[in-house]
Amino acid sequence: MSWEVVIGLETHAQLSTVSKMFSGSSTAFGAAPNVHASAIDLALPGTLPVANVGAVERAIRFGLAVGATVNTTSRFDRKNYFYPDLPHGYQISQFEQPVVQGGTLVITTSAGQKTVRLTRAHLEEDAGKSLHEDFHGMTGIDLNRAGTPLLEIVTEPDMASAEEAVAYAKALHALVRWIGICDGNMQEGSFRCDANVSVRRPGEPLGTRCEIKNLNSFRFMEKAIEYEIRRQIELIEDGGKVVQETRLFDPDTGETRAMRSKEDAHDYRYFPDPNLPPLVIGEDWIARVKREMPELPTAMAARFISDYALPEYDAGQLTTSLDFARYFETAAGLVGKANAKIVANWMLGELSAALNRHEIDIADAPIPPEQLAALVTRVQDGTLSNKGGKDVFEALWQGNDRSTAAVDRLIAERGLQQISDTGALEKIVDDVLAKHPAIVAEFRAGKEKAFNSLVGQIMKASQGKANPAQVNALLKKKL
Repeated sequence: MSWEVVIGLETHAQLSTVSKMFSGSSTAFGAAPNVHASAIDLALPGTLPVANVGAVERAIRFGLAVGATVNTTSRFDRKNYFYPDLPHGYQISQFEQPVVQGGTLVITTSAGQKTVRLTRAHLEEDAGKSLHEDFHGMTGIDLNRAGTPLLEIVTEPDMASAEEAVAYAKALHALVRWIGICDGNMQEGSFRCDANVSVRRPGEPLGTRCEIKNLNSFRFMEKAIEYEIRRQIELIEDGGKVVQETRLFDPDTGETRAMRSKEDAHDYRYFPDPNLPPLVIGEDWIARVKREMPELPTAMAARFISDYALPEYDAGQLTTSLDFARYFETAAGLVGKANAKIVANWMLGELSAALNRHEIDIADAPIPPEQLAALVTRVQDGTLSNKGGKDVFEALWQGNDRSTAAVDRLIAERGLQQISDTGALEKIVDDVLAKHPAIVAEFRAGKEKAFNSLVGQIMKASQGKANPAQVNALLKKKL
């Protein structure tokens, strides 16, 4: 009998403010332990929290980006639980009145597009960090992260496979980076996902869910969810019952393991934080944030299709990040709309391959968009062959000259300019035809492949510098 998988995700996106959610302490990563922990972060008596305006503004931006309701009045609550790295003995979060409610995010999988519903997005502070290594059996506490502003984004249980969950996480990751509210650095913990996974027979009520905590890579998320699905199905089929619990994924074994029993909302004894007034967001504030929002990726992709006649796939790939999209627009603006598709081909081909090979972002690419546009122009006007263009691209990538003049300089230094002079080409074609009468006879006998063989001989004779389009035209004329 078949099984249905039900998955919902909770994502903690660290907001890109320079100070914490309720104090002026720095959020910079990598400092020595407890350097960025103020009296407020340490929960010393007499200290009072003050909400970070920049964090609120970023939450508004997210709500607008996903078509959600931005509540004009929301509330901060105390979520009560005890960990050694939680100085207050509670976490300041939002429960009944979050800043953002609803919204949707469209994802793309091998099965096509799907809309994932968002339940809410609420502001909260992060806890500190317990360190268990190198302490001779003891635990160290680092409170640098304590109070760091988070936006927790919660979905409805709309995903039905590990593939869909990963597609959602990637789409959300791209969006929060696009609108500038989170740097998305998963290695530093800026973007962390918890996956709620359950299974059921078709038509039955939702099964008991288990939460897999702190998944900080898309690859680990996929492996963890797939393992958890198998574990739950095998457990039920063997006559056991799934217990609601929090689990951790062990990347070394590829398995999830029990961490603790899973709490429900009432276990946290939420109540309004008496030290913080209601968060009031005026309509004028929302309107200002909306005016300052960048064009969203779906809108920009649609414009690329309309303005530059790009295929849907190209437009989607070019809008995976705002920096990548802006690079394309700059280069396309220099070569003209008629050649925009060629720019897209180079960006999705040579440029993307180089970025992946060197593991860097487009913002750090050694070839600026103006230089790529100059290279595309030389290929399009026949100065360079495609192969020669790739040689110049590699030289530009390895070099230090970021000017557009570097393209023509490299073409000249390396002797890569195509032979487009009709007289010179005609002599090469005539010589090849004279040297290979047998291949000419094969072509005239109806063997089409002989034509390609002659083209190859001509390109070899010209050391790859002959203009292929002109070679084809001249050869057809001669034959």
